[in-house]
Amino acid sequence: MRPSFYPRLINGPFNDPGLFIPLFFEKRAILFDLGDIYSLAPRDILKISHVFISHMHMDHFVGFDRLLRLFLGREKILYLYGPEGLLKNVEGKLAGYEWNLVRNFLNRFVLHVTEVHHGYLFVRQYHCQNRFHPPQNTLKESFDGILHDEPAFSVSAVILDHSIPCLGFTIKERFHVNIKKDGVSDLGLEIGPWLKQFKQALFNHKDPNSEFEVEFPGKKSEKKKYILGDLANRIALITPGQKVTYITDVVYSTSNLKKIVLFAQDADHLFIEAAFLEKDREIARKKFHLTARQAGNIAKKAGVKQFTLFHFSPRYMDRAHLLQQEAGNAFENMGI
Repeated sequence: MRPSFYPRLINGPFNDPGLFIPLFFEKRAILFDLGDIYSLAPRDILKISHVFISHMHMDHFVGFDRLLRLFLGREKILYLYGPEGLLKNVEGKLAGYEWNLVRNFLNRFVLHVTEVHHGYLFVRQYHCQNRFHPPQNTLKESFDGILHDEPAFSVSAVILDHSIPCLGFTIKERFHVNIKKDGVSDLGLEIGPWLKQFKQALFNHKDPNSEFEVEFPGKKSEKKKYILGDLANRIALITPGQKVTYITDVVYSTSNLKKIVLFAQDADHLFIEAAFLEKDREIARKKFHLTARQAGNIAKKAGVKQFTLFHFSPRYMDRAHLLQQEAGNAFENMGI
């Protein structure tokens, strides 16, 4: 079964964190964290519609300028989400440049920025043609854990402790639609763009008794009509949706542990930092990071199907295998 999300770390485990998630069902992607993104091709960066930033330490936020430069002059709304302080930091970045020439741009580029607090969100929009001047009004919205919601998937956040607020993120598919090619063929149909519309109708919870039209490629006048529910029974296999969780820069504490385990519960893939070896546990505590053993323990407690480590301290540059080994042993034995 082909997954909908193809998450990949944008850098190696010793470099800036960041998770790039292309969406299979459309030419779009989302990004968790915004460190150095030069390893991403411009064509991939331009697919990004939403960026979720854990916190604004340099290695998680320095890529903002690269992102902004590529999007300038384009017809696009770029959505940014992050913890308390994000609005101030975005405005500081924007204030570092002169914008006298952007009035010549014909396209309208907008930054839509959401700052996450306990129980509420602050939202502001910054328009390129207005030289990114801060808006006079800030919209305040309630926050129940969901940051972004659309028919096919949602992105949620949890506020964790890194001596400053740091967000963990989960992208969760509502359900997965697997197309049975034999079923399509048996109906005399072909794989084509209409399948995207078919899946969207299912994600939108369209009435199963409603009509669904299949238009043949290159034959716009030729269409076939089906009852949506009947068509779904013939060509689709509905399975539980994919879940990917991203956790970085957190101290191993009772509060964080409880939140992360609940948040990442049963994830198909957990991406989790492992900055230090267990023998350097005290250093990890002082720097508000996890050890590899702690990361493996969290993965086991959360019951994830697989996990990937990242954000290694450079002190282990020639010993990455020890971090992997330590986390793997903890996952198998769950001892700490």
